[in-house]
Amino acid sequence: MRRRLLGAALALVAAASLAGCSDGGAEASGAPELSVDGAFMPQPVNADMAAGFFKVTNKGSAADQLTSVTSPSAERVTLHSTKDGTMREQDAFEVPADGTLDFSRGGNHLMFEELTGRPAVGDTVEVTLHFSESGEIEVSLPVKEATYNPAKASGPGHGTAHPAQGRTAQEHHGTVRS
Repeated sequence: MRRRLLGAALALVAAASLAGCSDGGAEASGAPELSVDGAFMPQPVNADMAAGFFKVTNKGSAADQLTSVTSPSAERVTLHSTKDGTMREQDAFEVPADGTLDFSRGGNHLMFEELTGRPAVGDTVEVTLHFSESGEIEVSLPVKEATYNPAKASGPGHGTAHPAQGRTAQEHHGTVRS
């Protein structure tokens, strides 16, 4: 009788463990599903630096992290936050599961340093966003007037851009730009 109870108890523990692994496995298999829109660069006021803005939407069940940005238009692109009027360089930004990461005037933004040329209104600036889980997304930033603010713009298509060739981060995973 004691063996039978011990065997039943072990079977219950094993079943509970497998069920726990199964639930954890389903949760762990969730992945970020990123898209980018609202991208733009205000026309730079000097030849050395510029800012960039966009919004990353994550419809996935797992968070991701924007770790860096590169562009052939600048020697260096850095990530910045602005809080209480103070700008700080950041190493990375969290893209929450089922949430957004917003880079907008007065808040988070990109800084293009040592521009390779001064973009004009109507040009586009190519960037590659590097994510810890999703890989790379290539985005075109249309250059707008220096005072452009999409929150005040009206009409369709203002300040919108999409990942290169309309691909998501999962489709870019593991790609290398040459």
